[in-house]
Amino acid sequence: MTADTAIHPDTPLREVALPATDQCLREDVNRLGALVGEILAEQRGDDFLALVERVRVAAILRREAEAPADELAAQLDGIDPETAEAVVRAFSTYFNAVNLAERVHRIRRRRDYQRDGDAPQPGGLVDALQRLRADGVGIDELATQLARLRIEPVFTAHPTEAVRRALLEKEQEVVRCLVEDMDRTLTPQERRADVERMRTAFTAAWQTAESPPERPTVADELEHVGFYLSDVLYRVLPVFYEMLEDALREVYGAEQGTVPPLPTVLRFGSWVGGDMDGNPNVGADTVAASLASQRGAILAAYRRDLAKLGSVLSQSTTRVAVSDEVLARIDDYRARFPDAAAAIRARHADMPYRNLLTLMAARLEATELDVPLGYDGPDGFIADLERIGRSLAAHRGEHAGGFALRRVLWRARSFGFHLATLDVRQDSAVHTEALGVCLADADFAQASVAERVKRLTAVLAERAPPASMAGDVAAAEPTLAVFRTLAQARRRYGAAALGPYIVSMSRSAADALAVLALARCAGDTDANIAIDVAPLFETVADLEAAPDVLTALLSEPRYSEHLRARGNRQVVMLGYSDSSKDAGMMASRWALQQAQIALFALGREYGVRVEFFHGRGGSISRGGGKTERAVIAAPRGTVDGLLRVTEQGEVIHRKYGIRALALRNLEQTTGAVLRATLRPRPPELREAAWRARMREMAQVSRDAYRALVHEDASFRDYFRAATPIDLIERLRLGSRPPKRAGKGDVSALRAIPWVFAWSLNRCGLTGWYGVGAGLTHGIEQWGVEALAEMVRDWPFFAALVDDLEMVLAKSDLEIFAGYSRLAGPLHDDFFARIDAEFDRARDAVLALKGADELLSGDTRLRLSIRLRNPYVDPINLLQVELLERWRANDRPDDADYRALVATVNGISAGVQNTG
Repeated sequence: MTADTAIHPDTPLREVALPATDQCLREDVNRLGALVGEILAEQRGDDFLALVERVRVAAILRREAEAPADELAAQLDGIDPETAEAVVRAFSTYFNAVNLAERVHRIRRRRDYQRDGDAPQPGGLVDALQRLRADGVGIDELATQLARLRIEPVFTAHPTEAVRRALLEKEQEVVRCLVEDMDRTLTPQERRADVERMRTAFTAAWQTAESPPERPTVADELEHVGFYLSDVLYRVLPVFYEMLEDALREVYGAEQGTVPPLPTVLRFGSWVGGDMDGNPNVGADTVAASLASQRGAILAAYRRDLAKLGSVLSQSTTRVAVSDEVLARIDDYRARFPDAAAAIRARHADMPYRNLLTLMAARLEATELDVPLGYDGPDGFIADLERIGRSLAAHRGEHAGGFALRRVLWRARSFGFHLATLDVRQDSAVHTEALGVCLADADFAQASVAERVKRLTAVLAERAPPASMAGDVAAAEPTLAVFRTLAQARRRYGAAALGPYIVSMSRSAADALAVLALARCAGDTDANIAIDVAPLFETVADLEAAPDVLTALLSEPRYSEHLRARGNRQVVMLGYSDSSKDAGMMASRWALQQAQIALFALGREYGVRVEFFHGRGGSISRGGGKTERAVIAAPRGTVDGLLRVTEQGEVIHRKYGIRALALRNLEQTTGAVLRATLRPRPPELREAAWRARMREMAQVSRDAYRALVHEDASFRDYFRAATPIDLIERLRLGSRPPKRAGKGDVSALRAIPWVFAWSLNRCGLTGWYGVGAGLTHGIEQWGVEALAEMVRDWPFFAALVDDLEMVLAKSDLEIFAGYSRLAGPLHDDFFARIDAEFDRARDAVLALKGADELLSGDTRLRLSIRLRNPYVDPINLLQVELLERWRANDRPDDADYRALVATVNGISAGVQNTG
């Protein structure tokens, strides 16, 4: 649906006519909706289905202003907890069906673009390369940049992620059925078979609990992330490279006659098992276990690939020649692996490729067992594959297995023997405390930054642990064990298996030096410790101080020496979540933008490449939104061929849950990074004035946000009453506690549950509060036209306003009012303030866009929200009623609690962008 397909907001939903391009989506939604209804009747009876239908109709009529608001409440009044839970799960099942249909429709639209061939799909690789060529980028310049390109999504565990792997697998079965019938070419018999497959998947999902009975362990989280890495990305990665080759050939190949050989562009990272910050369940043992598990998973995948490849490469020496290097390798491996050689069937003796692949699988097995006969690392495995590739190329084998071989090669080059790079993260305070023990200095934490830097550089100057460690260091042992494990892992798995060591709450040069000093204390005697230290700047104050911290760090001779040994690369992680929780979305975005500009300039001054690692979340307030748009809006020069970004929770599910969509996401991201690197926006003379305005608006917004969230003594009590935060804290959805230890105020709460709480109650406060004040100030100071020009011509400001518009459109303060009333006497004051700020933000957006309705330029999204709202509303009303009763009974683990858990899953499925 395009922006010019106008749908008046007063048009009843039943009269909305979708454009022809979306008719198949409606058919899929209707088909799945009918199937869900049949399943509900089968599982709970016709009376239950009738109840669900009455609630659904009442919710639609309420939204369409055709019935009084209390009619929906009357339908829900007096429902017992068990029935309430079932009603919520019924709506959740419907949401899941609609979500799947919409994702499949994205695949259908992509295929339509490819089939029509009139123009490339916007944001795709062909589109990006055509833009670059039009801007004067030649093939040689492009090839140089491709060699430097690195896209690295980093998957993290997420305390609000609720989709179990068993349910993910059932979703994929439904997707496969919808995709198979995408062109409506199945026979009636085939379609009936697919309906039964989908019925089985939905019915089994209905009979499966959405959440496990116990809080997931780190091992459970590793399995969950492994689903996306092994079942989705492992499969689509070769296709990505084939698409990139095809795009290069289409845009440049006809003129040049060839395309440059592709380097390894994609890699993947993980925090699962390495993120110790505030998680007592993560330490040296989980670091070791995660690395071992990932190696086992990738080596098993390669062995499966070799078996499949062996069935393809069945060439016989009586039919075609084979290179001597392949034959020599077979002889070598027969001697090394006699048992595997003896197991090769005699009738396969004339199939050298198949024989070598069998023996390579034996060597992979030895690698997993960590015995001397195994590969030292992925380079040897890749070399064996390349030997086969050269032989095929030399003997007319490109079309007799070369294609399949290249797919395995792309996987080996990208995933290595580690699958995903494991990052490690810890709070700077933990390091400081451990160092005080190791240095036998009880006053170390209280010493000045200069004194701590002096002590730490002295430790680094020695090639042995400090003499002061001769005493009792048991209190520091958990930290030291991590560094010993990292050193062992580097030797066993190779440097590529380990990512940067991220230091949360970095506030001085001493916080980065502490990592290297602890490695020395743990026994690392190398002159240059092989760790990339990444300070993480999280709050707005920390982001503002980041240039001074980095200046001090780069000016320290011992650290400069360390960086030279690491290729003069300095990783800096930017925290989108805590900065927003600290100062609001507008002030956070501005602080992040300014920090990137200043840190990038510092890197150039010191001859160091500053590599930004973006700690983005799912919701708008945590840096969510369209990745490719954020890349284009980044400050000039700061992308520089690299995008390393966290992927969390429902974002992982939305981007990578379906293979075709994972491929589309990787394609869009790569195209955006190429454009931002090779042809960033030209300098803009007006930008100085825009930045001055933005600085002033951000300060006004920050003041307004902090006045409510951090400076009003009653807000903490209001927050705990007007949101389901007490329910979130009880959910068994992640291995990490939702709060930092030792604190009880809002600042102690982690950013994810903070945002989740305001998303579930439909307020969305974290994405817009304070922004209305900032924009209103700007309009009053410089006029609507001046700010509208910024929206039109400055990508940073345009992205901010568009993201604000989306979160406002998803918010519903009428629903939120029911939650707010749970706060009793606090409701009147706080709700009035929140409601007024919402109006300011909405009015400002409409004024800047010259619109009467939010999302008037994105009819598809506006209609999607409008279609979902009537189905989310009943779940919210039930959640309010259940919360009030559950709290009055002192929050027991009873039927009300189980129904509340179901409401969390239901609202999340309906609203999306919740964490």
